Amino acid sequence: MDKERQMPKDFFWGNSVSSMQTEGAWDEDGKGRSVYDVRPATATTSDWHDAIDEYHRYEEDLDLMKDLHLNMYRIQISWSRVVPDGDGEFNAAGIAFYDRLVDAMLARGITPMICLYHFDMPLALAENENGFMSRHTVDAFVRFGEKMIAHFADRVKYWIVFNEHNLYFTDEVFNISGYTKGDQSVNDLYRIFHHTMLAHARLDDFVHQNYDDVKIGGMLAYTPVYPETAKPIDIMAARKSDEFLNNNLNDAYVHGHYSPEVLRYVEQQGIDYDLQPGDEAIIGKMKADFLAFSYYRSTVINGDKIPVNAVPNRYLNYSFEANRFLQANEWGWAIDPLGFRNLITKLYDQYEVPVFPIENGIGLREHWDGQHMIEDDERITYHEEHIKAMKDAMLIDGAKVLGYLGWGLIDIPSSHADIEKRYGVVYVNRSNHDLKDLKRVPKKSYYWLQGVLAKNGDEL
Repeated sequence: MDKERQMPKDFFWGNSVSSMQTEGAWDEDGKGRSVYDVRPATATTSDWHDAIDEYHRYEEDLDLMKDLHLNMYRIQISWSRVVPDGDGEFNAAGIAFYDRLVDAMLARGITPMICLYHFDMPLALAENENGFMSRHTVDAFVRFGEKMIAHFADRVKYWIVFNEHNLYFTDEVFNISGYTKGDQSVNDLYRIFHHTMLAHARLDDFVHQNYDDVKIGGMLAYTPVYPETAKPIDIMAARKSDEFLNNNLNDAYVHGHYSPEVLRYVEQQGIDYDLQPGDEAIIGKMKADFLAFSYYRSTVINGDKIPVNAVPNRYLNYSFEANRFLQANEWGWAIDPLGFRNLITKLYDQYEVPVFPIENGIGLREHWDGQHMIEDDERITYHEEHIKAMKDAMLIDGAKVLGYLGWGLIDIPSSHADIEKRYGVVYVNRSNHDLKDLKRVPKKSYYWLQGVLAKNGDEL
């Protein structure tokens, strides 16, 4: 074994999921409706009522994770399972489920990480408050978050607040924030984003004021943006996209303020983002213990395609180019392991805070014939090359990385409710419209990953 390639003994290898993509049990044990529970199936997507039924099958899934030598599982607490209407009474049965789940992890030597919000706004707050457009929703969310942190802090030492928080600074915000009415204006975009940052900052402060051994960090959906050419306009478009969609949040998490460039843009454009007295002091208290992110792909931007007066948050609406130097999966997501290394190193060099990739994986279309093992060599190659790239960032470039969490290592419906876009090393036997038996079936990649992690990734 190459001693220079050995990994830290306390490194986290794990799996990441959301509640609505795993749990099912959408109407059991007092759970309230979330915005996902009322979304119907379509010709190419499922509804959200059953997912992979982890609510009833978590013991089986945790056994698979232990068998894989995973030592961390990042879950989400469903707000509407714990507070059915979002801001009323807490549901003891909902909390009890997460007690069972966390305790079952710990019994297997699996460290829990909890995310507090992964797009599934309680339906009542979406309908009555327009989601995070309202400061009442911010208060309700902070109340929920503080209750969960206080309840689990003795057992759960790693927390994130918003999944892929920078998506709230893009037009995707109108799909993931409980926004039910409005003209999707720039003011609304910036207002919701600011409200979510205040919520994060308040929970960050709650943790640091009360718990010396609990760590909390921000999390972005990181898609590095490359200039299409060496033309200065392409380079500027790539730089501004990175500043608005990534640096702006990380600056706040680590340094306690928004990006100067973003604030100047707000001033020049007269954007009303609902800045109230005291808000800057709340943001100023932030102190990230780590910077977490998802990484699946990189992309390319062509500055010539961007309208002159376009909002930088929307540059990629106009120019999200294929990279002619990279392969892509069926959905056009470029496969870029070197981009993963460059991102990890850049983040650590820039902020000198431990970094934590907590989603990584590739979506593939797969079908099980009921007998033969799925030969997902493309997934094996993807994870192998990305883990090697991460190790290069750590062992050659000097980045401090806490762990590597794959996304949905047991198949789950994709974020757009398509179970046929599969990320797992374990196949779940269902289709979009037929639950079948939900049997868990290890793929070829399962046994590969099991072998890699048995040796702590040292041999890659």
